Amino acid sequence: MKKLAQMNRDKAIDLLSERLTFERAGVKLYDSVVEKIGRAADPLLMTRLGQLKEHRDQEKEHEEWLEAQIRALGGDAHAETDMSRLITVESRGIEQIVLDGDMNPTHLFHALLTAELVDNAGWQLLLELADEADDNEARQAFRRRLHEEEDHLIFTRKVVERLTRKELLGLTGEPFTMAHPA
Repeated sequence: MKKLAQMNRDKAIDLLSERLTFERAGVKLYDSVVEKIGRAADPLLMTRLGQLKEHRDQEKEHEEWLEAQIRALGGDAHAETDMSRLITVESRGIEQIVLDGDMNPTHLFHALLTAELVDNAGWQLLLELADEADDNEARQAFRRRLHEEEDHLIFTRKVVERLTRKELLGLTGEPFTMAHPA
């Protein structure tokens, strides 16, 4: 990460703070979705609670890792930055749906899908910047987290597709599968 930050330490901390702010929001989103799906007791979704909890735990690990990276660069993991303020504003609509009482699983997962698209784009940008800075350590760390986020995106997209098929066509569709089978 130090090689990447050598280019512009303050901007590197700003970008990491943006990701951190979004990961913190992601943890709250997943906590809310897990709780609401658990209460709804929809058999289609109940079988996926374990995977949702795993994704939540990965988001939490991303959050903690980003905090450590920001501190290692001499930054304050709790300070507001330009990009962290921007992502806070951008995230409000998603949070309003997931955190503020909407119980419709299609709405919850559609909002989560939107969040995962943004999350993937953020990690992809960091990976590309690490590539350009020739920072192998950062590249590997970003790639690992992007791979996890890609799994979240694939899973969430499949849930949205399945819920939409059920609502529109009355079909339950194919069984859920892992994004990257072992």
